[in-house]
Amino acid sequence: MTSPRTLRLMLAGGLIVLGAGSLGGNEVPRDGTMSADTVRVLAYNIHHGEGMDEKLDLERIAALIREVDPDLVTLQEVDSVTFRTNAVDQAAELGRLTGLQPLFGRFMPYQGGAYGMALLSRWEISESSNYRLPDGAEPRTALSAIVTSPKTGRSLRFVGIHFYRTAEERLAQAVSLEHFLAEDTIPTVLAGDFNSTPGSEVMIHLADSWDVVAKGEDHFTFPSYAPDREIDFVLLRPRGRLVVVAQRVLDEPVASDHRPVVVDIIFED
Repeated sequence: MTSPRTLRLMLAGGLIVLGAGSLGGNEVPRDGTMSADTVRVLAYNIHHGEGMDEKLDLERIAALIREVDPDLVTLQEVDSVTFRTNAVDQAAELGRLTGLQPLFGRFMPYQGGAYGMALLSRWEISESSNYRLPDGAEPRTALSAIVTSPKTGRSLRFVGIHFYRTAEERLAQAVSLEHFLAEDTIPTVLAGDFNSTPGSEVMIHLADSWDVVAKGEDHFTFPSYAPDREIDFVLLRPRGRLVVVAQRVLDEPVASDHRPVVVDIIFED
């Protein structure tokens, strides 16, 4: 069986091409002589670890992450030591369970702790920020990290978002995010729960400067148990620098109310 790391080597070397909606299985260590970097991104709204069976189960979320074997993960609806999730620091716990470095982005105080989102990274995080977006019904931020490839030393900015709530609020948040990143020249992956469908004003605005990764025929991400809309996305820029070689939406109807999105990317100078 081909391992996830072997697959990424084959992808970086141009040995195989995966069609939309497919993802390889497991891989082997990368060859340091290759000039390209490969990165696997997972975007997942985890509904504070509570599944559609009403069970609070972070290990179930962690098991899915370990199976996907991503380099970078953005998670939405994450609790930090709140009453409803048994005072667990969910970002730290998911980092421990997956072996990835966690980063929590606080939106607001909630039930004795905080509510927000998180990033998990296999790559070293050299810089991070939690940029405040215009408030809607709830405060929102964009959680950003600059990460470094362990193979080539290239830098990549990884940004997680969870836009909310009305169309007007989400558009204001998208415009503010563009201002935050306006002078950035680092290749950037923007991913998360946009709460906006294709063709909406938010997605049209972002598509002016970002490549929105197309998911293919199986593209609905919400609700997980009977998906009928696409609101979770991975966006890339600059155009042509980051190349998608595989993507899919995972058919996981129980662990959360969203389906996870996985994208394999190649980038080079």
